[in-house]
Amino acid sequence: MVPEFWDWLLHCADRGLVAMPLETFEEVRGGDDAKKDLLNQWLYRPDVVSALVLAEEVDSDALRSVMNAYAPDLDDTEIEQVGRDPFLISYGLVTEGRCIVSNEVSKPSKQRANRKVPDVCRSLGVPCCDTFAMLRTLGFSTAWAR
Repeated sequence: MVPEFWDWLLHCADRGLVAMPLETFEEVRGGDDAKKDLLNQWLYRPDVVSALVLAEEVDSDALRSVMNAYAPDLDDTEIEQVGRDPFLISYGLVTEGRCIVSNEVSKPSKQRANRKVPDVCRSLGVPCCDTFAMLRTLGFSTAWAR
């Protein structure tokens, strides 16, 4: 609906203002079957991959801390339910100044694998915002390239 957004997002990624961990990128992109979707066609472009994917390895201690914030004794079913969110949060945990962007809504009463990204971030002191806050902070406009 807003083609300028994708160019702007790529521009921000090229400038190092936004990035996505490989684990999250793979989850969003999906498998080869997803290439029919317009978003996934964009995500399969080599220039998008090289600009958008965070060139770091996950810190295993940070990942362990994040998993413990969900619960220290998650079973296999719960780990599958949590998905790759802990990876995303762990990248925010290891580098000051990063903000996790998630459209999940805070639900502090949720426990264990049902915890929401903003609540886990809050418990670990990791900044978190939604997409609209990111757009405001980075100054998105359809006229950004002018």
